[in-house]
Amino acid sequence: MTFTITVEPSGRTFTAEDSEPILVAGIRQGIGLPYGCKDGACGSCKCKLVSGTVTHGHHQPKALSAEEEASGYMLTCCGVAHSDVVLESRQVTEVGAFPIKKMPVRVASMERASHDVIVLRLQLPASDAFQYRAGQYVEFLLRDGDRRSYSMANAPHTQATAPSIELHLRHMPGGKFTDHVFGPMKEKDILRIEGPYGSFFLREDSDKPMVFLASGTGFAPIKAVIEHMQHKGITRPATLYWGGRRPADLYQSAWIEARLAEMPNLRYVPVVSHAEAEDAWTGRTGFVHLAVLEDFPDLSGYEVYACGAPIVVESAQRDYVARAGLLEENFFADSFTSAIDKLD
Repeated sequence: MTFTITVEPSGRTFTAEDSEPILVAGIRQGIGLPYGCKDGACGSCKCKLVSGTVTHGHHQPKALSAEEEASGYMLTCCGVAHSDVVLESRQVTEVGAFPIKKMPVRVASMERASHDVIVLRLQLPASDAFQYRAGQYVEFLLRDGDRRSYSMANAPHTQATAPSIELHLRHMPGGKFTDHVFGPMKEKDILRIEGPYGSFFLREDSDKPMVFLASGTGFAPIKAVIEHMQHKGITRPATLYWGGRRPADLYQSAWIEARLAEMPNLRYVPVVSHAEAEDAWTGRTGFVHLAVLEDFPDLSGYEVYACGAPIVVESAQRDYVARAGLLEENFFADSFTSAIDKLD
């Protein structure tokens, strides 16, 4: 049995099978909906259920609380329709423009960027063009069926010279995939990926000034967006706030400094939360999302693009809307949920 899903206010429709999550059905038919983890952990796909019956699979209360569900909200990533459904969601039709592909990739290089971050470059098949938007991610397909998601850190136009993608991987001790990356994996190894996924990318139809907020390896998709802006000649004012525990966690500050010399519209504010005396750190300290509020007490005319740890993204969205007047529709995020984050 299939049901009709209608997305308001756009009026676009698609069909979903009676056992198929609504998000999966939308992606399959080229209807882009906001989403992040696809596992009921981050809440990025939360939207208003206007009419119809939906049941939810496993999800975390922080993504959708019982009170929110009772008030008529749903998660498209784990919500299954049992009737025709009308939902209200900020639609991202452009995501469907690029086909989702599975492909083999070869490890081209592994650069240790800090004590717990590797910059991984993957060679793509030369005969099969891989299209994506700066800010999107791919999933590694592991042998046991598990998946791990990582954002591309290079903009799409870089494919013109060499078909490859750059990923920034932080070691999660005990992690099934990163233990392998930081251990036995070597150059020329073959892996399998699928993508592109994600609704995090620059809204180029806007002229609003922007705040980029990154924590840890959340810098990766922001880096891709900055590269894309430079390539396209986009000169909207943008301020990048990048936070880490120690200065060494801001592992590509030199790359940013080089962009600052070339992009007068870009500003950079590094923030360290746990500087030690030996760091000789003289810059901003504290929580990175609060540094934004110190500098931008009024965000009503801005767009915010936030990437990184779920606590940072969630705190930023809550505080920027409540305290700085940011419009909810102008907050775009990619919450880096780990396998541990996806467990209750």
